[in-house]
Amino acid sequence: MNADDEQLLRGRVYGHDHDDPNPGPLPHHTYAVLVGGPLDGLLLDITGWRPEEIEDGVALMTELGRWPGGRALYDPFRR
Repeated sequence: MNADDEQLLRGRVYGHDHDDPNPGPLPHHTYAVLVGGPLDGLLLDITGWRPEEIEDGVALMTELGRWPGGRALYDPFRR
């Protein structure tokens, strides 16, 4: 991934197409910022997720990264 790819992803919600006319976050939704993988900078809509689901982390399908068509694994943020 290059700098142009990173800029394209930043501030966009995971699951929205890059050519979506409104790829950004919606009001009254809760988002987690993805950090530490090929989807860095994307927002993940976690509205309605139970705390246990958030604590488990997530495996997201992606065409970016070392193995296109694979999954990007994200652990929950720990303070």
